[in-house]
Amino acid sequence: MNQTTVDAIALSVRSLSMDAVQAANSGHPGLPMGCAELGALLYGEILNHHPGDPDWPNRDRFVLSAGHGSMLLYSLLHLAGYGLPLEELKAFRQIGSKTPGHPEYGHTVGVETTTGPLGQGISTAVGFAIAERMSAGIYNTTHHAIIDHFTYVLAGDGDMMEGISSEACSLAGHLGLGRLIVFYDDNDISIDGSTDITFTEDVGKRFEAYGWQVLTADGYDAPAVTAATNEAQQATDRPSLIVLKTVIGRGSPNKAGTSGIHGAPLGEEEIGLTRKNLGLRPDDAFFIHPDAVAHFAQHREALGRKYDEWQSQFAQWRAANPDLAARWDATRASGPEQVTGVTLPDFPMGEKAATRKASGKVLNAVADGMPSLVGGSADLAGSNITAMPQHGVFSTDTPAGRTINFGVREHAMGAISNGLALYGGFRPFCSTFHVFSDYLRPAIRLAALMGLPVIYVFTHDSIFVGEDGPTHQPIEHNAALRTIPGVDVLRPADAQETAEAWLMAAGRDDGPTALVLTRQNLLTFEKADANWKETARKGAYIARDCEGVPEVVLVATGSEVTLALDAAARSSKRIRVVSMISVDRFRDQKPEFRDEILPPSARIIAAEVGVSFGWDGIASGRENVFALDRFGASGPAAAVAEHLGYTAEALLALIEA
Repeated sequence: MNQTTVDAIALSVRSLSMDAVQAANSGHPGLPMGCAELGALLYGEILNHHPGDPDWPNRDRFVLSAGHGSMLLYSLLHLAGYGLPLEELKAFRQIGSKTPGHPEYGHTVGVETTTGPLGQGISTAVGFAIAERMSAGIYNTTHHAIIDHFTYVLAGDGDMMEGISSEACSLAGHLGLGRLIVFYDDNDISIDGSTDITFTEDVGKRFEAYGWQVLTADGYDAPAVTAATNEAQQATDRPSLIVLKTVIGRGSPNKAGTSGIHGAPLGEEEIGLTRKNLGLRPDDAFFIHPDAVAHFAQHREALGRKYDEWQSQFAQWRAANPDLAARWDATRASGPEQVTGVTLPDFPMGEKAATRKASGKVLNAVADGMPSLVGGSADLAGSNITAMPQHGVFSTDTPAGRTINFGVREHAMGAISNGLALYGGFRPFCSTFHVFSDYLRPAIRLAALMGLPVIYVFTHDSIFVGEDGPTHQPIEHNAALRTIPGVDVLRPADAQETAEAWLMAAGRDDGPTALVLTRQNLLTFEKADANWKETARKGAYIARDCEGVPEVVLVATGSEVTLALDAAARSSKRIRVVSMISVDRFRDQKPEFRDEILPPSARIIAAEVGVSFGWDGIASGRENVFALDRFGASGPAAAVAEHLGYTAEALLALIEA
């Protein structure tokens, strides 16, 4: 692409971006104006993609990790032919538009992942790169390399400051993810002013220490950027960071290079001066250069030819490799279709098992019948029971391995799992202690926002962790996860429920699921509801019933179901025990079902060994919540429970009160 064309596209991006932000009276014009040339090169030359098929499996992925600069992406999607009309750019940041303030996956065609919370995009991109390497390891053959694309990222200073980027990029270097290329917009400016006030480390040396190739270029020297990109593409044994020196808000006579242009409109006066400075007329609002239009029209034809060549190769691969093709199709089926191939282990009544250990058996059964399942633990596989030895470990030497060793990188683990889910063909799970679910909460929130079927395996779920003490004993975590819209929190009460919980999680297509599991053994109990598996999918079922209408209904989750069964057996009252595996699923049911499970005439007592928050509307008032609104203590589990007054005797006393 010649310099004249680069300039024409960059001019168009600057005009569209500054005018859209001005029209909205809100937004971030600095990055789009500062990175316009890079955007021109990416969408006008570097990226191998196909606007006519935005979900093409072998497309290059581009992640705008600095999501506040969304008008850069929207301008380029419009120019590249992704069906984003100019009217949508003019409706930037308005209700109902396809151009929200930060890019949103599933809302705007061509957006690969939701970004905005800094550091999430670059970390999700590591998930894309892992998925590419894994897919190539599984499906590529000697004669057909059907997966060989790149993942490109544009990250800013804010991304580099966030701790999650260190976690993710450290792992990317360790894994040698050579098809991951990050452009670092090194413009020396943050919201509060020059980066000199907070951020003076040598980012390049940091990434060299991670095992990355580090290259530099002037962000406005198109041949230099192209050469650096070509060099990065050749480094197949390690990811690459290309440090681009840029000027934030380039083109603005008075605000370029200042923090004032980071996150505010230029203002009408400065817009006029900028148009003059760029060689535009005073009334050239939302200007698009004809040369840019002509280039993208020709470029789409060239991209179409590459796409057609791949489709031909893919058809040949299918014909030559029917078993691999069948696996490809199976991993892209819906969740309910995929779990039909799973044969669950048997858990006999009367046996005792920690639900984390039952989960380990079920996980491996699911992995055997569901080839899309991949994932691992944040250095706790032995405790979380998440190893899949029969399916190998993902590494440089074994790219087809399905177990991922994330290391002690919970936040990155969450974002990487999002990338795997977004990529297609994978159902990721990730695991750590329940108390550390806080460490990946922002990534969980984005998974929920995007509706991604990520599975979280959170073990050691309560004070019954015991000796490790209050730092490792979850108290507020069940409630905290339930406050995130779209996260289904499943807390199974025994091994049989754990098996069903895995099927519920693995069969879900529209959002993430958290499996909350015990360290301690729980009795596999007899269920009063003969169809409990079906009923449990509505959130709750009757575990123990009484003669006639119950006086008291004990609603419990997880390990507290056993506690409730114990207390109920000691009481002379007519007591029903309900296992509520999912509070949110139960709340979503019709009133008739809820009243059938929890008769309005009965006293409802809720039991969960955590904070009382969230049980309003289920229990008969706050005084009927058997909870723990305090931190735990260090000691043997039974002694901790006795010390805190969380026992069957204490629950019985509440029942009889």
